[in-house]
Amino acid sequence: MEQKWLTWAKEIQAIAQTGLTYAKDVYDIERYQALRELSVDILANYTFESKERIRLSFASEGGYSTPKVDIRGVVFQEERILLVREKLDGKWALPGGWGDIGLSPSEVVVKEIGEESGFETEAIRLLAVLDKKFHNHPPEPYHVYKFFILCRIIGGEAMQGVETSEVSFFAEDELPELSVERNTSEQIGTMFEYLRNPEKVVILD
Repeated sequence: MEQKWLTWAKEIQAIAQTGLTYAKDVYDIERYQALRELSVDILANYTFESKERIRLSFASEGGYSTPKVDIRGVVFQEERILLVREKLDGKWALPGGWGDIGLSPSEVVVKEIGEESGFETEAIRLLAVLDKKFHNHPPEPYHVYKFFILCRIIGGEAMQGVETSEVSFFAEDELPELSVERNTSEQIGTMFEYLRNPEKVVILD
């Protein structure tokens, strides 16, 4: 479970963003702007980020506040799972990324796997939809839903991408150091449960 200060900062920011979207009264607008600044102060106090960077990445969006969607591809080959090494932190993750406007989850996962691993795939089924706050990820300012989609290789070959430096398949008992911002060992273990039991129902938390 995420820390209380982070939960509070997210909730305050969401209230402020939604309020600024619909408020008409000048005094209400000022109050919502003050709430947004309070959320920035909380994050700045508990992290090493500057207020300017927090405002830019966390407190600058408009419209009704909604969670972000992170989509991850699950690909098996000979009982090994496909992982890519992220250039950003040098650690390994399921290929994937943020959902894109105009693309369905299946289209996003196929695109991301291709860009990050070189493999051409097709989406087979949804395995899990997880709320990131319930899992052992590092704290972050966004509320994120994680989609895990099983895919099958239909072409291509292993090839690094713009954001990835290596591509490989790993057995469950030989996993490399994982990029826990993107996926945890428990989540990878859950994906192997689907390999052993294809009838396992979709997980929704």
